[in-house]
Amino acid sequence: MKINQAKCTPLLHMGCSNPKNRMGREQIESSPEEKDLRVLVDEKLDMTWQCALTDWKANCILSCSKRSVASRLSEVILPLYSALVRPHLEYCVQLWHSQYKKDMDLLEQVQQRVTKMIRGMEHFCYGDRLRELESFSLEKRRLWGELIVAFQYLKGNYRRDGEGLFIREYSDRTGGNGFKLEEGRFRLDIRKKFFPVRVVRHWNRLPKEIVDGPSLELFKAGLDGALSNLL
Repeated sequence: MKINQAKCTPLLHMGCSNPKNRMGREQIESSPEEKDLRVLVDEKLDMTWQCALTDWKANCILSCSKRSVASRLSEVILPLYSALVRPHLEYCVQLWHSQYKKDMDLLEQVQQRVTKMIRGMEHFCYGDRLRELESFSLEKRRLWGELIVAFQYLKGNYRRDGEGLFIREYSDRTGGNGFKLEEGRFRLDIRKKFFPVRVVRHWNRLPKEIVDGPSLELFKAGLDGALSNLL
């Protein structure tokens, strides 16, 4: 059957070894980027455009909320931010976590802007505002979520699937948490930013009493206090 090119969407080509933009003998139009489940992916797995798009959406909603709400009390601003803005900053972030610090700092600036909106917080630095509000930075929240997912893959409900993601390191050394993972070595920096790789270093630094927690609830409770030592 001959392929109707008019009914074909452009292809996103990734990799060097697979045939480029061909389906059989037919040449298909190529696309440098595609969006899937609201995540913009380009042919080089560079998430800069996704970060920029997320920053634009979050700032638009934040500006609209700022114009619509007169109160600047934390009891009003924080729930609005948690419900309307932060979901955009954290949606599927484990997938599009950028390898560039400048991209993640762009998202962090949105939360900085929110905390500065609160009455009485205008003249504090960002770290002091977070401590006063008893909140985490977006960077710590991402790490918190990733360590919880890692626990699920290693000791929780997804343990069977985690056998192919992580390799446990067996050692006679007494230091550490006793459930360390092997850190791989890779030539490309982009590979180091993949979830099964970037979470290993932080997991290995967790205290033994947290890693050995018998349930996810106890692991979460201990993780809240340990985050300050990880970042």
